[in-house]
Amino acid sequence: MKRRNFIKQFCGASALVVGGFSLASFAEKQKRHITILHTNDTHSQIEPFKPNHSRNANKGGIARRATLIEQIRRENNNTLLLDAGDIFQGTPYFNYFGGELEFKLMSMLKYDVATIGNHDFDNSIEGLYKQLPNAKFDFVSANYDFKNTVLDTHVKPYKIIVKDGIKIGIFGLGIELEGLVSKKMYKETGYLNPVEITQDITNQLKNVEKCDLVICLSHLGYNYRRDPNKISDLSLAKITKNIDLIIGGHTHTFLPKPTIVKNIDGKNTLVNQVGAYGINLGRIDFYFDEQNNKTSKGTTILV
Repeated sequence: MKRRNFIKQFCGASALVVGGFSLASFAEKQKRHITILHTNDTHSQIEPFKPNHSRNANKGGIARRATLIEQIRRENNNTLLLDAGDIFQGTPYFNYFGGELEFKLMSMLKYDVATIGNHDFDNSIEGLYKQLPNAKFDFVSANYDFKNTVLDTHVKPYKIIVKDGIKIGIFGLGIELEGLVSKKMYKETGYLNPVEITQDITNQLKNVEKCDLVICLSHLGYNYRRDPNKISDLSLAKITKNIDLIIGGHTHTFLPKPTIVKNIDGKNTLVNQVGAYGINLGRIDFYFDEQNNKTSKGTTILV
């Protein structure tokens, strides 16, 4: 399917969710504050690591993450919680429950949007579809074409959310599955070029939808030094435009703070990834002035 047609068929049906709306947003010179919290590659790590674990002793756990997220939400009601994929696989919880527990707990934590990683197909595309009713949040993926699969219409290229008058467009990108995942697991899922899709969809979000903030949930991987031709978050940021923040996954890269990359127009794109297994929570704060000019700061918080 042509990528432009793939996007256009969803443009009219993209969801617009209004939350955290405040009359104060109309006040002159009112600086508005949006907080983005994010995880990636949590891999069914429900409990904290045991005290005798060689690398991550006593780190992580859903309960601790929930406490931290609630604390930040009390500080700023205009907070989004996002995930960059590989929610499944890694502990007996997935082997036994098949992803049900992961989605139910993420729903309790009130995740807003997630994208799909390669390990999310580990119980097959039918297994992923079966667990969708347990996910009270949306999945986005712009370069996986699910037209001929059970996920058709269940995963959109992007989602738009409004917080305090700030329009936020969130789209997803997935890594090529061929050679990484057995064909019988992802069936007829089509793979579309992530660079070409990004060019089209960011134009849609920025210039047509008029989003103030554009976020990419990516499961492409942070960087591939040994294979510079392989598309990664860093290379995507450099050769495209209109993305403000790339939240990455797949390579389990730990960044203490976001990497700043100059895009094709010479503007800053933030790229962040917080390791794996839920031991860290990423936090990016955006501040908008009365003309919607934005500044940002980011950090990684140990859970």
